[in-house]
Amino acid sequence: MKDCRQFYIDGQWVDPMQANDFPVENPSTEEQVAVITLGTAEDVDKAVAAARRAFDSFGFSSREERIELLEKLLAVYKERYDEMAEAISVEMGAPVDFAAADQADCGRGHIATALKALKSFEFEHQSANARIVKEPVGVCGFITPWNWPINQIACKVAPALATGCTMVLKPSEIAPLSAHVFSDMIHQAGFPAGVYNMIHGDGPGVGAAISSHRDIDMVSFTGSTRAGTAISRAAADTVKRVALELGGKSPNIIFDDTDLEKAVTRGVVHCMDNVGQSCNAPTRMLVPADRYEEAVEIAARAANEVKVGKSDQHGDHIGPLVSRPHFEKVQGMIQAAIEEGARVAAGGPGKPEGLETGYFTKPTVFADVNNKMNIAREEVFGPVLAMIPYQTEEEAIEIANDTPYGLAAYVQSDDEERVARVTRRLRAGMVRVNGAPHIYSSPFGGYKQSGNGREWGEYGFDDFLETKAISQPMG
Repeated sequence: MKDCRQFYIDGQWVDPMQANDFPVENPSTEEQVAVITLGTAEDVDKAVAAARRAFDSFGFSSREERIELLEKLLAVYKERYDEMAEAISVEMGAPVDFAAADQADCGRGHIATALKALKSFEFEHQSANARIVKEPVGVCGFITPWNWPINQIACKVAPALATGCTMVLKPSEIAPLSAHVFSDMIHQAGFPAGVYNMIHGDGPGVGAAISSHRDIDMVSFTGSTRAGTAISRAAADTVKRVALELGGKSPNIIFDDTDLEKAVTRGVVHCMDNVGQSCNAPTRMLVPADRYEEAVEIAARAANEVKVGKSDQHGDHIGPLVSRPHFEKVQGMIQAAIEEGARVAAGGPGKPEGLETGYFTKPTVFADVNNKMNIAREEVFGPVLAMIPYQTEEEAIEIANDTPYGLAAYVQSDDEERVARVTRRLRAGMVRVNGAPHIYSSPFGGYKQSGNGREWGEYGFDDFLETKAISQPMG
């Protein structure tokens, strides 16, 4: 069992102010694999003080200095790539091949993309009689989730480092091992003491202390909309900048001018990816009413072909949900959907046969769903798809937009004019057409209750920069 009870503060691993041990469980085996300590507001004070001191110099570092440091970090990450993949697989149950090919690659991808953007980013330009300067916002507080752990850490830390900010990170206490590895990578890369600090803790303790801290200039949070609103309230008294990437209930509109078999199958596989534990998962599938039953049959067949297995096994299967409380929540939502009148086309309550140990859930497809049902409106964060019929293109757009969220949307159509028309009308920050990937250099973020601001690539720089106008006499 790994001992990860120390925090990374001011360039070194230090003991917490007081012990408050918290077990880390492998959700595939239900066995304890590590222990951390949950920090306190006093630990946050210590880390923030270190970040504030470091900002006095790092905030004025040159582009070349920051490029050199990020290049070192990228090299270290590549050297220790397998270690990161293993940590993610153990902490949140990602199958080893998926952890290596997808989850761990996010850290590499975001560091490399931020580094590329830094080399050409325009921090200054002349406008009339004023010099417009982009300067680092200051000390940042990061609160990150468990579902794509290094993805959310790297897509905040990399642009913050690139722009000259210093920071305090609170990773998820449920999946903290990847953050521990990443912190050691930062140390190995040689970043100045205090630039990056990491404290383990929970939301009510460390998260709340970060959100309300008077010496933190901005907070970036990824997680549930409920938690995001609490962070915004806590940050309000100090009028700090708040960037939020929150929940989603993303629609996947399948039109009748495309190959139904391919489109539905692709949509099911994408929904089940990462066991449905992705905020941008296409969890509402909208299909033409006159082909609804055909689509349901295809979806059920595709869901039944999704393999479920242990995280230490090689293959293209999905693993367990991240924890017992989350497993119980997802099971409760599946049962509630049945009671609400949704028809189980595939999967349903309970665990897959032969997987009694671990938090495994059946890939589930619900038919006979309308957009007013809870299963169509609430984020399940599990391998659960709701299928909704529509009559016209106009109705499909109306259903797609009828949600408090606006993170992502998906369109399947071979009609280019229709694609152009529909994608512009969807109220979502990201729209993916016919299975196209969302790459590291594209902005990531949403409308409405899915948050504010954008992450990834050069678009991720904006939240970490202040704009200053330096006006001088003409002539």
